[in-house]
This record gives sequence, structure tokens and C-alpha cells, in this order.
Amino acid sequence: MSLPLGIILSVICFSGASLVFEREITQGVQPQLYRVAPPSAEARPLPPSELVARVREQLPDTLRIGSVQWPGSAAEPCMISFREVGRSQLSVDPYTGEVKGWTKTPAFFQTMRRLHRWLMDAPAAKGEMSFGKAVVGYATLAMVVILVSGVVIWVPRTRKAWKHRLRVSVRKGWPRFWYDSHVAVGFYAVVLLLVMALTGLTWSFGWYRTAAYALFGGGRTVAATTAVSAGASSPTDRAAEQQRPAFDPRAWDRVLGQLQALYPHHGAVNLSVDGEGQVASDPRAQVRRSDRVTFDPETGAIRSLLPADQQPRSQQLRSWFYAFHTGSWGGLTVKILWFLAALVGGTLPWTGYYLWLRRRRNARVARAGQAASR
Repeated sequence: MSLPLGIILSVICFSGASLVFEREITQGVQPQLYRVAPPSAEARPLPPSELVARVREQLPDTLRIGSVQWPGSAAEPCMISFREVGRSQLSVDPYTGEVKGWTKTPAFFQTMRRLHRWLMDAPAAKGEMSFGKAVVGYATLAMVVILVSGVVIWVPRTRKAWKHRLRVSVRKGWPRFWYDSHVAVGFYAVVLLLVMALTGLTWSFGWYRTAAYALFGGGRTVAATTAVSAGASSPTDRAAEQQRPAFDPRAWDRVLGQLQALYPHHGAVNLSVDGEGQVASDPRAQVRRSDRVTFDPETGAIRSLLPADQQPRSQQLRSWFYAFHTGSWGGLTVKILWFLAALVGGTLPWTGYYLWLRRRRNARVARAGQAASR
């Protein structure tokens, strides 16, 4: 399995390593879009309705606001999403309403993500399969088998051999160095590589996602969620949307005030024009977990508030699987470990190819020597 799939696995691992620090690098190269300077220590952000009014003065009327995200930090901007521009967001100074610009993922990371998930062959629609997505999925399955079998082969037969298997020799020539790099370094990274592979498979195969979620108690919820999301909107839903009254931005003023009273120390608050939103109740949490809120889009009265730990098990598991796949659950140290492990995963196929070719060459030399001795 390693011979035909090694190059593919190397591409998946190297592209994954490049995405570990995507957020930090993106914000670092565009600081003007992700940082603001409060006018003073006592300065307060504009009310949502006034902020939206100032933004609309600077944009064409054809753009319709879909949601606004208020930061949990005084040095961060507001992010406004629009229905017509996809995932791009508008960065706005919350103290003045000044438009700072559109956020955009650098082309490098866009390419790396397409490589990592689909080998540049993206599905026609979300949730569907493509040739590239299937190759990535089956190659990742093979990677799990390769890693587990590699550990079985790695286990030394004697105690004395353990010492040599855990060290990389740099004084016994290149062949020994590459052998130790494959065997010893691969062993140190194998656990993290297995975590990445086993969690990543939930985005490749629906049957695997259902089984994995069921293993952690989210099986029935996953099935129900999938059925709802896969079905088309009913005539009743479409009629209700057509009859929905126009959204009043002043409703956000009331919702945000209530949430700030309920959560004195909160992270980002995202509210949509449809009367739904999320609030990061613990800004220190590494895993993406938010309480869900619904409110009246006309009056701003909160209708319901669902804490993160009471949400469907499938949603909680999705957040945890994403965090463990990307290494975003434990801060900078964990991200560095994930980055290094992914780099090791990308080099293992190449050191394996080297060892395989060298073994074949040595076998040919040995056969030639035996023939000559006869």
C-alpha cells in the first residue's frame, strides 16, 4: 500500500501541515483587517444599529447584510457577512464604523486546502463525492493500516534493541541516518498521525462519520441532523420566509445588551438577521464551542438560549473532531506538535522509498556476487 499511495499521502500531510497556522499567518500578513486601536480606555463600541447604518453609507445598496460578529476583545474589529459574497467578511472598526476592508484567504492556503481535502478535485456540492475526495479518503484509510502495521514491525524483540530504535544516528553514514529517521522519528509521530487520520476520515465518508459519532454516543442525533439538512425546504418553510417581516437592526441592540449582561466575560457574538446567533461563553476555550441563541428579529426579545453542553451530541463531536484534527484544542504548543507530526508524515513515504530502493539494490548486488562466485 505504501508504494502506490506514498506520494499521495505525502501531499496530504504536507498540505495539512501548511494549514496548521493558517489563521495566525493570515492575520499576521493583514493586521489592518484583524486589529483595531480603541480611541481611549473608556471608549465603547457603537450600538449595532448605528454601526450598520454607518456601514450602509459606505457600501452599495445591492449588498444585503446577513450577520454581524461582535468581538470579545477591545482590540478586534466587527466582522459583517453579506448574502451575496459567500465566506468573505467585511472588517469594520466597532468604534467609528469605518470600513477597513474585505477579509480574504490567501491564494496559497486556498490551494493547500483543495489539495488536502480533494487533491484539487472539489465535489460539485457540499456533502457529495468526487474522484479526488475519494482518493484522499481511501488513501487516509490505507494510512491508518500502514501506521498500525509499521508500529507492529517496529516493536523490538529485545530490550537492548529498544535503545537503538528510539535514537537517530548522525555518525554512521547516510543510509543509517535515513533508516533511523524513518523508524525512530516515525514512531514518535505515529500517535498524532493516527489521531489526524482517524478524525479526518469523518469528512470523507458518511458511513465512517456515522460510526465514529455513534461510538461516542452521537449516532441517533447524527442521523436526524443529516435527514433534515439533506431534505429540500418545504412549501410551508418557503411561504413563511416570504412572509417574514423586514429585519430591524435595532433588534440587535437589545439582544447584544442582554447577552452582555448574561455573559460578562464572553468571546465573539454572532447574530444573524434571521433571529439566530451564537455566543462564545468562554473566550479562553480552545475548542470551538458556542451557546446558541434565538430571538425575535423585530423586537430583539430572546426566545431561547441553548448552552453548548446541551446541544446535540453530533454538533459537539464535530467540534471536537475538528479540534483534534487541526491541533487547535490546546494552544500554540499543541499546534507546533501537530505541525511537526504532519511534516514527519509527509517525509515518511520518501524515506520509505529510499529504504525500499536501497534494499532492492543490495539484493541485486548480492545476487550478482553469488552468480560471479559460481
